Amino acid sequence: MEPTPEQSPHHAYPDHWEADVVLRDGGTARIRPITTDDAERLVSFYEQVSDESKYYRFFAPYPRLSDRDVHRFTHHDYVDRVGLAVTIGGEFIGTVRYDRIDDTGRPASAPADEAEVAFLVQDAHQGRGVASALLEHIAAVARERGIRRFAAEVLPANNKMIKVFRDGGYTQRRSFEDGSVHLTLDLEPTEKSLAVQRGREQRAEARSVQRLLAPGSVAVIGTGRTPGGVGRTVLRNLLAAGYTGRTYAVNRAFDEGLATLDGVPAHRSLGEIDEQVDLAVVAVPAHRVPEAVADCGEHGVQGLVVLSAGYAERGAEGRELQRELVRQARSYGMRIIGPNAFGIINTAETVRLNASLAPESPARGRIGLFTQSGAIGIALLSGLHRRGAGLSSFISAGNRADVSGNDFLQYSFEDPDTDVALLYLESLGNPRKFTRLARRTAAVKPVVVVKGARHSGTNPPGHAVPVSRIPDSTVSALMRQAGVIRVDTVTEMVDAGILLAGQPLPAGPRVAILGNSESLGLLTYDACLAEGLRPRPPIDLTTAASPQDFRDALAEALADGTCDAVIVTAIPWVGENGEAETGDGQVLAEALTKAVAGGSAKPVAVVHVEIGGLAEALAAASSTATPRPRTAAPRAASPEAGADRAATTAPEATKDRAGTTAPETPAARTGPTAPGTATATPALGTPASGTPADATADPETPPRPGRIPAYPAAERAVRALAEAVKYAQWRRQAAVPGKIPEFLDDTIDEAGAAALIEAQLVTAPDPRGRPLTHDEARDLLGRYGIDVRPTLPAPDPEAAVAAAARLGYPVALKTTAPHLRHRADLGGVRLDVADEEALRRAYGELTDLLGKPAELLPVVQAMAPRGVDTVVRASIDAAAGAILSFGLAGAPSELLGDTAHRLVPATDRDAAELIRSIRAAPVLFGWRGSAPVDTGALEELLLRLSRLVDDHPEVVSVALEPVVVAPQGLTVLGASVRLAPPPARSDVGPRRLPNY
Repeated sequence: MEPTPEQSPHHAYPDHWEADVVLRDGGTARIRPITTDDAERLVSFYEQVSDESKYYRFFAPYPRLSDRDVHRFTHHDYVDRVGLAVTIGGEFIGTVRYDRIDDTGRPASAPADEAEVAFLVQDAHQGRGVASALLEHIAAVARERGIRRFAAEVLPANNKMIKVFRDGGYTQRRSFEDGSVHLTLDLEPTEKSLAVQRGREQRAEARSVQRLLAPGSVAVIGTGRTPGGVGRTVLRNLLAAGYTGRTYAVNRAFDEGLATLDGVPAHRSLGEIDEQVDLAVVAVPAHRVPEAVADCGEHGVQGLVVLSAGYAERGAEGRELQRELVRQARSYGMRIIGPNAFGIINTAETVRLNASLAPESPARGRIGLFTQSGAIGIALLSGLHRRGAGLSSFISAGNRADVSGNDFLQYSFEDPDTDVALLYLESLGNPRKFTRLARRTAAVKPVVVVKGARHSGTNPPGHAVPVSRIPDSTVSALMRQAGVIRVDTVTEMVDAGILLAGQPLPAGPRVAILGNSESLGLLTYDACLAEGLRPRPPIDLTTAASPQDFRDALAEALADGTCDAVIVTAIPWVGENGEAETGDGQVLAEALTKAVAGGSAKPVAVVHVEIGGLAEALAAASSTATPRPRTAAPRAASPEAGADRAATTAPEATKDRAGTTAPETPAARTGPTAPGTATATPALGTPASGTPADATADPETPPRPGRIPAYPAAERAVRALAEAVKYAQWRRQAAVPGKIPEFLDDTIDEAGAAALIEAQLVTAPDPRGRPLTHDEARDLLGRYGIDVRPTLPAPDPEAAVAAAARLGYPVALKTTAPHLRHRADLGGVRLDVADEEALRRAYGELTDLLGKPAELLPVVQAMAPRGVDTVVRASIDAAAGAILSFGLAGAPSELLGDTAHRLVPATDRDAAELIRSIRAAPVLFGWRGSAPVDTGALEELLLRLSRLVDDHPEVVSVALEPVVVAPQGLTVLGASVRLAPPPARSDVGPRRLPNY
C-alpha cells in the first residue's frame, strides 16, 4: 500500500516541470505533471493502448483501469509520488510515474533515495522518442526531490523498454529475478548520459527544421482571390521555383465553386483537402491566425511559416499574442518559423521550395543562410545573387518565436548540401547552447555570424529573450573561442561566405600577390599586413600582361610551396590605341579558372578594378552550385542511436575505446594537403582528424576548382582571406582538443570548499548573496591551490609598524576603501617601504592626503617579487554562463578594453590562448628586452580559478587583482569573492524548448 495524500506532505503544482520538447521525428509535444483533472484523459489514453503494451506495463492482462487505478494515477504529492504525461493536442500519448520506496521495496518518504519507475506509451507514438524524453524529465524531477536511483521491473520480451533504459547513458545494474529483468539506474548525470541527451537533441531539432524545409506538400493559407498580396505572392513564387511537392491554395473567402487558382487546387479550409499537408504558410491578419493554426493542428500539419505581422514587434499586447501563438502551435506538435517572417527557401533539386516573398529563387549552392530580419534577408539574397553565389537553404525567422539560429545550426551540422552557414542574429536566446552548437558545427564547416543590436543593451522588438549583461567585446571573444567567424557587416558576411564556399582553407598566413598594377598590388600588400597576414612582395606583371601571363603566373604561385594563398589583382589593360580595354573579363576569367584547375588546393581571390564582366564570368565559369568531389564521411550513431534512430537505417557505427560511438557526421568535401606545409587544413566540409566527426580524403581524387571570388576592393578580399586563415588555424587546433591537467586533482579540496560555501550561504540567506571577507576569500581560494598574500590591518601607525615587523620589510602600505582600491594613481599605495621610519612617514602622508584611517582602512602587506601586474577575473552571466577573463592591470588596459575572455570550464589550450590574445601580451614575453614572465604559472592560476567556479556555481564573482607575474612564479596580492545562490542554467537538465 502506498501512502495516501493525507499521509504525505502535498506540494503545490510544480509548473516549472512543464516543458515543450522536440521528439525524434521533429514534431513537438508537451511534458507536464499529471493532475487530478486528468482522469478522463488518462482513461481515453489507456483505451488506445494495445493489449500487448498493457501486458508489458502490468505483467498481466489489464484491459481497463479501475476507478481506484485512475485515482491512484492522477493523485500525486509531487514528492514521493510523481506522474508526468506527454501531450499533443491536449491528449495523453505517454506517461511515466515514480513511487519512492525503501530498501525492502515498500512505499516510503524521504530520506529514502530510491524510487520505482514505470512507463506507458501509446502504440501509435512508439518509436518517436517519447519514452526517452520522459526518462530525462522524470530523472530530473527525481533528483530535485532527493531521489538518487530508479528501480524498474521489465519483462524480458519488452525489448523497447529495456533499450530505453540501456541507451539512456546512466550507470546501471541489471539482474534477472522471478521471470523479469530488474534494472537499477543511478540518476547522477554522467558524461555519457549528457552526450546521449545532446545527441538526441541534435537529431530531433535538425529533423524538425528538415521537415520544414523539405515538405511533401504545402498549403498557402490566405491566398488572395486576385493577383497581389502576400499569400498570392508566395503561391506564385512556389510555382515559379518549380516546387516538386503538392501545392494548395486555402482561403475561407473562396467561392464554393472555385476549384483551382493559378493551376493549383483551391480550398476554403484544410479539412477539404483529402491528402496530408506537411507545411502551411500562414498569410492572414494576426487576429485570424489562431483559427488557421487550429485548422492546421487538427488536420496533421507538421509545421508553420507565419508571415503575418502584428505580434511582439507591436509591444506588450503583441508579445502576449505571440506567446499564445507558440503555445497553440506546440500543443498540436507543430514548430513555427516567424511570426513576421519573410519565408523559407530550399534549392535542393528534389525539393525546389521557395515559400518566401523573394521574387526569384536563388541558384543552388553550398551556403545555408539564416536571418532574423526580413530586410537583411532581402539584402543578403540580393548580394549573394549579384556575386553569383548559390544557396542550399534560407530561413528568415522574423520575430524568432520558435525556430531559432540554434535550430539552424543543428540542421546545418548534418546537412550534406551545406558547406558554409551564414547567420544574421539580433538576439541570442540561449548563448551557452549557441556556443556549444557553433563549436561542434565549426569543427566541420565554417559558421559566419553578423550580430545586430550589439550596443543597445536590449533586444530588438519582437525578440523576448533573456538579456545578457556582458559587453559585445566579450560576446565576440566567446564566439571566436567556439570557432565562429564574427564579422561586422552583411557585406563582410557575403565576402567571407563566397570565399569559404568556393575555395579550400589556407594552410597558413603566407600570401602571394600578383597582378598587372604595381599600385593595386601594394595596396593589397598593405592590407595583408594590417590583417596579420604574411604577404610576399607583389609580382608585377605590368600593364601589358595578357590573360595567358596571368594564367602562367597564377599556376606558378599555386605550385610554390612557400605560399598558402594567392590574391590576383587586375586592372583594365591598355590597348594599342592607348584606350583602356574593360571588356575582356570573360577571357581573363577563363585563364584564371584553367590555372586553378591544374593547381594545388590553395584559395585564390581576385581584386579587380572596372574590368567589365569579370566577376560574372568567374561566377559562370566556376559556381558554388557545383560542389567539388565529395568523399562521404563515415556515418556513425551516438550512444543512444539504437533507441532514437529515425525511420531511415544508418550503417553500423564504429565504437571508440570507451565503448561509445561518435556523433553523426555530415558528408564531407575533401582536398589534398597543400605542398610545402607540415599540416594542411582539410578542405571545407571535411572534419579535421580528432574532431567530433572524422572524414578521410581520397588523395587520388584531385579537387575540381571552386568558384573564384572577385572583390572590387583589396581590403575586402584580404579581410575575407584573413578570416579564412584564422578559422583554418582554429580548425587545426580544435582537431586536438585541450584538456584540464590531472595535477589539479591532487591539490584541490572540492569537498572542503563546498562545505565552506554552504556555511557562508546559510549565514547569509539573502538571495543576492554576500561578499566574503579577505580571510574568508583566502580560505576558499586556498582550497583550490590559489594562495593570496596575507594583509594585516593598520588602523594606526603603531599597528602598521607591528604588522611590518611580523611580515618583514620591505612592505607595502595601501588603502582598502572601496573608492580607493586598486587606484595607485590616486596615491593610495606606498611600495617598497624599507623600514619603520619610512613606514611612519608613508602612513602620515597617506592620511594627510586622503583622509582619516577609519575612512581609508589601510593594510600592510609584504612586498612581492617584481613582475608584470595582471588581473584575473571570473563571473557568472545569467545568459552566457561562467566567463574567465584576463588582462593587464592599470588604467591603459581598462581604458582600451584590452581584456580577453573564455568560457568556463577552460582547458590548458584556452588558458594559453587567453594570456596571448590581449594586445598587450608582448609585455609578458620579453618586450623591449625585459625578462619574460612565468606564463606557465599564470596559466595554472587561470585553470585553478576556472575549476573553482565550474565546480561551485555559487561562486558568482571572483577578482584577483593584482596578480604580479614574475620571471619565476606569481603572487596574488588581492582577492574579492562573492557568493550567491547559483542562477538557473539553461544548458543543463532535460531537453526543452525555450519559453519566451
